[in-house]
Amino acid sequence: MKRKAVFIINLKSGTSDKAAIPDLIASTLDRDKFDYEIAITQYAGHASEIAAKAKDEGVDVVVAVGGDGTVNEVARAIVHSNTALGIIPCGSGNGLARHLLIPLNARKAIEIINTCETRDLDYGIINNYPFFCTCGMGFDAFVSMKFAEAGKRGPITYVENVLREGLKYKPETYTIQDDNGTTQYKAFLISCANASQYGNNAYIAPQASMSDGLMDVIIMEPFDLLQAPQISIEMFNKTLDKNSKIKSFRCQKLHIHRDTPGVIHYDGDPVMTGEDIFVELKPKGIKIVVNPFADRSERQPNALQNAAAELFNEIHDIREEISQSTRKFQAWSKAIQKKLNL
Repeated sequence: MKRKAVFIINLKSGTSDKAAIPDLIASTLDRDKFDYEIAITQYAGHASEIAAKAKDEGVDVVVAVGGDGTVNEVARAIVHSNTALGIIPCGSGNGLARHLLIPLNARKAIEIINTCETRDLDYGIINNYPFFCTCGMGFDAFVSMKFAEAGKRGPITYVENVLREGLKYKPETYTIQDDNGTTQYKAFLISCANASQYGNNAYIAPQASMSDGLMDVIIMEPFDLLQAPQISIEMFNKTLDKNSKIKSFRCQKLHIHRDTPGVIHYDGDPVMTGEDIFVELKPKGIKIVVNPFADRSERQPNALQNAAAELFNEIHDIREEISQSTRKFQAWSKAIQKKLNL
């Protein structure tokens, strides 16, 4: 018996043109396994409406064609059902697809859907907003808000906002309560990760798993300007959890209190909320089409990681030159003082 699939295409998400996607689906999807329909979203929230209707009609797979925002809209409509989420990543970050090792090439992503291999995976909720990749507060939520206000998409816009706003951002104090007790932190950001990365291979929680029933809570303590390049490189090199400014733990439920209302984000979408923030992981709550051919051990650094590593090396060399010049100046200053004393 054939399965039924619905492809939900968000033409406005990401930076790539999706005009060719319907023809790719027609030529690549295994018609011996699937009957399918294509739906184009018309407004914010429309993807959730289409996905909910498909779920109610017993559709086997609903495929989000777009970025993490589109994926979130589709996924939250089909949690705790027999309808599986498929992904054709066409966004600016594609955090969930990258974590799941879904190919960024649309044709190859459709071939993954042909395999029909699904797994029951975890998702989370922050103040009643479902998330499937990450959620958080502090600087990453602040930048998400600036990114949304910018009107443009893509990593360049994101980096511009990070660089522009990072120097002005003031860390907040948070009271965090979980099963192990209550702790207070002054933090640059707090991220609750179901999956390992924000997107664009920026790994906020390198060890995060979508099948362990727990979220990785990442607390980034305040740092100075000279430490920022190293933190950035470690995020792309999947070693951020080794940094001394990072505190992390795992839990299923979390209550966070801050002094004033502010912005949070869920899968990169910002929203204003109050002083109290409740986060909970829902184990095995969503079926997702996974890549059966993925081998995480064979992943190679991408061009962005290599460029970031080169930048870090250059910054390290500059800092070393400054240190050497400072030592020479100190020695010269001591020599002058010695002569003046004579």
